[in-house]
Amino acid sequence: MFLFIGFHLSNAQDSIPRYVPTDTILRDTTVIDTIVIRKTQTKIKNIPRGVNLTNPVISFKKHRSLKDSYHRFKVPSFWSRENNFGLNVSEVAFVNWNAGGDNAISALSFFRFSRNYKFRYFKWDNNLELRYGINAQEGQKIRKTEDVIRFNSNLGYRRDTISNWYYSVQVNFNTQFSNGYKYPDRSTPISRFMAPGYLFMGAGTSYISKDQKFNLYISPITQKSTFVLDQDLADRGAFGVDKAVLDGDGNVLTPGKNHLLELGFLITHNWDLHIAENIDLKSRLNLYTDYLNSFGNVDVDWELNLRLRVNKYILTTLGTHIIYDDDILFGEERNANGVVTTTGTPRIQFKQVLGIGVSYDF
Repeated sequence: MFLFIGFHLSNAQDSIPRYVPTDTILRDTTVIDTIVIRKTQTKIKNIPRGVNLTNPVISFKKHRSLKDSYHRFKVPSFWSRENNFGLNVSEVAFVNWNAGGDNAISALSFFRFSRNYKFRYFKWDNNLELRYGINAQEGQKIRKTEDVIRFNSNLGYRRDTISNWYYSVQVNFNTQFSNGYKYPDRSTPISRFMAPGYLFMGAGTSYISKDQKFNLYISPITQKSTFVLDQDLADRGAFGVDKAVLDGDGNVLTPGKNHLLELGFLITHNWDLHIAENIDLKSRLNLYTDYLNSFGNVDVDWELNLRLRVNKYILTTLGTHIIYDDDILFGEERNANGVVTTTGTPRIQFKQVLGIGVSYDF
């Protein structure tokens, strides 16, 4: 028995190597040992103060994939864009209503597209605005309440990156989509697409704030072109063009002109004012006077809108629009032969709009 135990003790192996003098290990010998890793570790209790022990935790769980995908590097762009769509709808309905009234529904849609470029000394702003509104009332045909096509482009250059003043050239274009009538008369349109159409081209200087909320453009040299491409309106001399020459019976001898060219002074002002949280005020003002025909007589086009945003999509707008143009006459009178007896006079045009609807930026 003692011989058997002694034989096994002499040939047994342990995970801890026995001490072997270094001089007995050959240089080409490799020693391999066994490493034991315990999945469950005993928590150390009663750690003395001043001892900082690190208790490593080994996890055998699988690694989770990254939540955020990899995004490739993109070259910074100096272009900024804005796309906005909105729809305002109002409706009223009556059923056995003692006070009386007609069922009616009205809608106003608007689009606004903006593409702006800014890099050091150069700035190029482009804006396109489209609006169209209709009203349907019981017992009446559909009527137009809003009709706007407006495009504006301003190219500016400044001498240094600190100044807010730019040398600028600007182009403005305004017209409408469909015929306009003096309701309830629907037989004779008083305006049509490109009748009128206004084109402003000029050069001057602009002051643009750093946040681009304030824009003032002053142009001492601006060409204004008024287009009246509807011949009936041109023959009547609408919007300031030379009217047709008629004989005594009202027959046209010389057709009216379709284009009126003016040269004058233009001031354009755009201001976006943040009044309070979710309350913004936007003002757009155009002032123009002609050097050649009626210098000092100023054409005014002022639009003011107060925007109250309920949330990301619900928007309430209260707006006013004032226009004065001495080329647009009201109160014209004709005799039985169609000859104008009273040319009419220019008047202040005023419009007020209150709309509640949806607005979406994309």
